[in-house]
Amino acid sequence: MIQVLFVCTGNICRSPSGEGVLRRMIDDAGLSDRISVDSCGLEGWHIGKAPDERSQAHALKRGYELSALRARKLSPDDFSRFDYMIAMDAGHLRDLEAMKPAISTTDIRMMMAYAGKPERDVPDPYYDGPEAFELALDLIEKGCRGLLTQLQGRP
Repeated sequence: MIQVLFVCTGNICRSPSGEGVLRRMIDDAGLSDRISVDSCGLEGWHIGKAPDERSQAHALKRGYELSALRARKLSPDDFSRFDYMIAMDAGHLRDLEAMKPAISTTDIRMMMAYAGKPERDVPDPYYDGPEAFELALDLIEKGCRGLLTQLQGRP
């Protein structure tokens, strides 16, 4: 089983959106027996809470159900559990690389690297309006399509 973890700051906007988008793409491709997906935050401010209501509403308009997801904080064990960690911005990438144990084989990349734009962040929509949530979903969908293509090529 290939294990994928999306990571953002608080696990209530971008990373649960990534989890919901990729989970549906995996289901639609009939790959849920081969690929598992989860999400977490670098900070523990929202542990146990559902994704931001705006994230849920915008995702639902596109057919992604996020309401059952609950925020959690990154655990040191995640570096041995997950094959891929997907950072939503350059700050997350730096933090993950700094925390990664030397023995870990986890592949850590930015979300947009899978869309052919490795230097581009998925901006945090939390402090902005509806257009920011739509932009985040647009970018996450592009990244997830590229990620799924890569995962489908893995044995």
